[in-house]
Amino acid sequence: MEAADRAARIVRTVIETLKPGFAVKLWNGERIGPATGPVVTINDQDIVWQVMRRPNLSTLIEMWISKTIDVEDGSLFDFYALPAHGKLRTKLKSLPKLAVLRDLPAVLFSRKQMTARTDLSGRNPFVSGSNRQAIQHHYDISNAFYRLFLDERMVYSCGYFTDFANGIDQAQKDKLDHICRKLRLKPGERLLDIGCGWGAMLIHAAKNYGVVGHGVSLSEAQTELARERFRAEGLEGRITIEIKSYAELSGSFDKISSIGMFEHLGLANHAAYFSTIHRLLKPGGIYLHHAITRRDKGSVKKTLRKGPEFKALIKYIFPGGELDTIGMTLGNLEAHGFLVYDVENLREHYARTCRLWAERLHARFDEAIAEVGEAKARLWLLYLTGCSITFERASAQIFQTVVTKRARGPSGLPPTRADLYR
Repeated sequence: MEAADRAARIVRTVIETLKPGFAVKLWNGERIGPATGPVVTINDQDIVWQVMRRPNLSTLIEMWISKTIDVEDGSLFDFYALPAHGKLRTKLKSLPKLAVLRDLPAVLFSRKQMTARTDLSGRNPFVSGSNRQAIQHHYDISNAFYRLFLDERMVYSCGYFTDFANGIDQAQKDKLDHICRKLRLKPGERLLDIGCGWGAMLIHAAKNYGVVGHGVSLSEAQTELARERFRAEGLEGRITIEIKSYAELSGSFDKISSIGMFEHLGLANHAAYFSTIHRLLKPGGIYLHHAITRRDKGSVKKTLRKGPEFKALIKYIFPGGELDTIGMTLGNLEAHGFLVYDVENLREHYARTCRLWAERLHARFDEAIAEVGEAKARLWLLYLTGCSITFERASAQIFQTVVTKRARGPSGLPPTRADLYR
């Protein structure tokens, strides 16, 4: 029997034992499982050797990137929506191991050349804290690529859905306005946006609330486009931006926003970050902190343990990134001289945001491939889908926290939060 036939028999045995609820199509055209519904296609018999050599999540990701595995008649979301039938660990125990072992040696020893890989991981991805190189790994891919799936304002952070039926353009407009209201922006105030991306927050605040804005970023591609957008809006005199670390900033600001950049810092840099915010914020000023968090698991060791999904995320997508918990965030804010006033969980909003991004990227996938190559386009489709599922499953949270500098007497905030929902 040929090695390819033995490899097919191994895969067939595994699929028939696990009964995953979806069909699998092999490299030889054979279909295993239901006659309808989404299909996982295996395009390379070498899959058996790859899984045996390194049975972990990174192997699956690399097989997806290289198109060793693919999907037909559906999307990755369709597989997540399928009902679960029993626990995988229990099913694996019933696998006929002797039958598999009988075919395995011939498959391994006749292994053909492994499918070529494209190394898409960041340099030193597991080092705590993101430097300029790490930020550029993520954000300097291509402005045109981000345009394929972001909203018209190019806001790359969680949207705010006043109705979950709203589209991404409306959700991002509403998010920017929600943040501006939380900051209680007034004409003439100086607003600092840390990690300002393509400048959407600064543009919205300047046009609709009359502020004078300043942004900082470590991404050259984002900064270049942001400056073009400021000129196009006629806001050059009211908004400035520079490529600089938050730690290098000086001066003082009435209001400060940080929207989706805190996750890049690394736990070791949190104290320095909050000290800097305290130094830059005027007395009576407001700081809005918008960041993803992990779940507290009862002990620091358990909480900070990096699971396989998170390791894959920082390896391929966010080098140097780390997440704290909402409890750690609030404790750090209080320890560094802030009073916490509002904490809002937007988990379901981010699940919806990432799903819309993934669907939009999938709809323009040919354009994405032309812009960044098939391997990177496939990686990002997997990443956006995985993020949506992560937030839907409540494996991660995202919070907006509003604070002021600690001081005696009135905070200056209104007596109720009614103005946020006018």
